[in-house]
Amino acid sequence: MARISLDPPRTLSYRLASWFSRRRYGAVLDPAAALAHNLRVGWSYSLFELQVERWKRLDPGLKDLAVMAAAANIACSWCMDFGYWDATTRHDAMAEKIRAIPDWQDSEVFTELERLVMLYAEAMTMTPPLVTDDLVARLRQHLDEAQLVELTAIIAVENLRSRMNSALGLTAQGFRDLSEPEGQGAPQASRKHSEADGRQEHTELPAASRG
Repeated sequence: MARISLDPPRTLSYRLASWFSRRRYGAVLDPAAALAHNLRVGWSYSLFELQVERWKRLDPGLKDLAVMAAAANIACSWCMDFGYWDATTRHDAMAEKIRAIPDWQDSEVFTELERLVMLYAEAMTMTPPLVTDDLVARLRQHLDEAQLVELTAIIAVENLRSRMNSALGLTAQGFRDLSEPEGQGAPQASRKHSEADGRQEHTELPAASRG
């Protein structure tokens, strides 16, 4: 249950934001409703996200995997729900991979680069971050510096989203039901990262070598 009201004051700014959200997504996004309690924060964040959408150097599919891996690691159910819908409506081929993210190290559907991207996302998301020189060097075999910067930035953005939404108690809003056939579910938060030894998984890179 949300820890903040999702029925903010109906100011002109909020009514405009609600109209835009319904037109684009079919519903008012819960994070937008939550942030509308503070108009300066809400508008600043919205403008920031519009700028993030203009980042185009990195392959969109890789960005989707990085974003979803970070969200799963943080266990943000709203982010997993919306992210699944967003990724699969833009890229039909992504559904199988998005569903496999919580247990990606045991899945055969990912390429070596995709594994490295998700490992990087998880390593960045740990506290403190567990990114290693070796991991970045392996990514650099596939990505140029501009792409690596964009990958790093989008993972950091998803940490902002997921941690804020989780702290405010925002849960799945039902977006995955719009794109998922009956009987198939959107990915859930990774079970392995709720275990006490989760932090140790990023000290070595065995899974990323499988392509």
